[in-house]
Amino acid sequence: TGFTGKAEVGQNIRTSISQSIADELRVPFESVRLVMADTSLTPFDAGTFGSRTTPTMTPQFRRVAEAARNLLIGVAAKEWNVASEGLVAADAKVTDPASKRSFTYAELARGKTLAQNLPAEDPVTPATEWKVAGKPLPKVDGRAFVTGSHKYTSDIRLEGMLYGKVLRPPSFGATLASCDDRAAKAMNGVTVVRDGDFVGVTAPSVHEAQKALDAIRAPWKEVPQVSSKEIFSYLKKHAEPSSNERFRHQKGSVEEGLAAAEHRLDATYNIAYIAHAPLEPRAAVAQWADGKLTVWTGTQRPFANRDELASVFHIPESSVRVIVPDTGAAYGGKHTSDAAIEAARLARAAGKPVKVVWTREEEFTWAYFRPAGVIEVKGGISKDGKLTAWEFHNCHSGMSGIETPYDVTNQHTEYHQVPLVLRSGSYRGLAASANHFARESHMDALAHVAQMDPLGFRIKNLSDARMRAVLEAAAKSFGWPRQKTQEGQGFGLACGSEKGSYVAACAEVAVNRASGDVRVVRVVEAFECGAIVNPDGLRNQVVGAIIQGLGGALFEAVEFENGRITNPHFAAYRVPRFRDVPEVEAVLLDRKDIPSAGAGETPIMAIAPAVGNALFDATGVRLNNLPMVPNGLPVA
Repeated sequence: TGFTGKAEVGQNIRTSISQSIADELRVPFESVRLVMADTSLTPFDAGTFGSRTTPTMTPQFRRVAEAARNLLIGVAAKEWNVASEGLVAADAKVTDPASKRSFTYAELARGKTLAQNLPAEDPVTPATEWKVAGKPLPKVDGRAFVTGSHKYTSDIRLEGMLYGKVLRPPSFGATLASCDDRAAKAMNGVTVVRDGDFVGVTAPSVHEAQKALDAIRAPWKEVPQVSSKEIFSYLKKHAEPSSNERFRHQKGSVEEGLAAAEHRLDATYNIAYIAHAPLEPRAAVAQWADGKLTVWTGTQRPFANRDELASVFHIPESSVRVIVPDTGAAYGGKHTSDAAIEAARLARAAGKPVKVVWTREEEFTWAYFRPAGVIEVKGGISKDGKLTAWEFHNCHSGMSGIETPYDVTNQHTEYHQVPLVLRSGSYRGLAASANHFARESHMDALAHVAQMDPLGFRIKNLSDARMRAVLEAAAKSFGWPRQKTQEGQGFGLACGSEKGSYVAACAEVAVNRASGDVRVVRVVEAFECGAIVNPDGLRNQVVGAIIQGLGGALFEAVEFENGRITNPHFAAYRVPRFRDVPEVEAVLLDRKDIPSAGAGETPIMAIAPAVGNALFDATGVRLNNLPMVPNGLPVA
């Protein structure tokens, strides 16, 4: 049994970590059990984010498994009075080849307390010798997920449990003017909780809780706010100079590089807010007993949730337990403890366990978003197509992936903070998807100005061997360069790196200029993240990222007016559907000579610029805003 504070949110780390434990401990994969994300049972963990699980937890588990294996071998050697070097560990047994004797691990450990400090050296099994890791083993508990027997937070039922609902303001920043809750309090089995601007109810059923909430009369004081129509001008106007050195990177002189350039290109790229839209909305079940609080919730940060709950309710952290059932997606959107605090507050007032499950409208409105941004880029190239200057300013959306991987002597990159308009936070890849879109779109435009092949132009300006490898692998599988065979056909490519992994994508699009319809026909994406732990799991991550990335590339955008989200339902917020999914090929480069890196984020970063570059190839029109075609292309 392994214990980790990491959470399983659909990325399949329960399987990949179990493979690494089985591999190093020399036990069957099926015998490994993993306890995850339980603050009373697992070690502290900062959270499941940043593609950090594989590069941090896998080596740790391998080290402790290797130490445990050697400890058991030592026990067997002592029992047989032989040298441990001649013993073999395999199939959860230690065997002496000379005498054919063997002990199971269970026999060796029975009745003993076995512990030792980890050795200073790191003698774990190299990737070239993996027997269990590196194999496409099926998802742990996969049958439970596809048959519906897995219990998500929203499926949990406790004895005497009530259902909670929270009164939401009509707009962001609104404050409660008054509250008439007499009709709700008169309802059978209903408890009303009022704490400042927080108003919530509990009832024996979801229907009764909603009915009680609807009975409350609560006028609000609202304040004027920026709308989605003016967000980009607002961000540009309110961008702050970067006083923090870590927000700036300077090398050489951009002014001199631009002055020496044969061609110069300036452009602005606008990035809309988008929602995470996880399959499972926020949910929590809270139970108080003897002054202690237990909360079941889908979160990426169980220990941070525990600490926040302890702070809110003024109890010791040791009196709070947070348990995270394997969760139906997060994409960076479940760092906070909103639903957990609401359920705990209502449960304390009601004196019974309470479940709170956000509606889809609440998820679209009151969760945080991927930040909007304005990105300004200047680039210069010499007559032979070498970059002479690169200037890149990101307003608001973030720093991740902001540095260029291309060789350029004169460069300046800078991130400018802007006061929040909408609640913003982590999203799959953070700001790297926005920064990659701007950079790779600009590189493509520079290649066009130089009249160079986009692949050749990038290769000419790249010395990073891993980046070149994914570019060349994607291009080879795609058949780059492709010849057009019909009107409205276009091809594009893009590449990038982040979190220790590398990606390149080639895309084919079909555009009907008469109707404005845009269709992504084919995507080939090459991805490299060091040694591959589970090829099937990795392929799922890559293909899923491509499909999700199509939404932000083509049509996903949060629309808002005066503090109100105006498209808070799937009927109005367009995510990719089955008909949008192109032919997808994932080319996985297995580098057993490089430690395994994370793969949850980087695969999404190249799809938007690859599609945008393909649309330019098809139409001659450069689309610099994300999403690029929320209502289709303008009809010719």
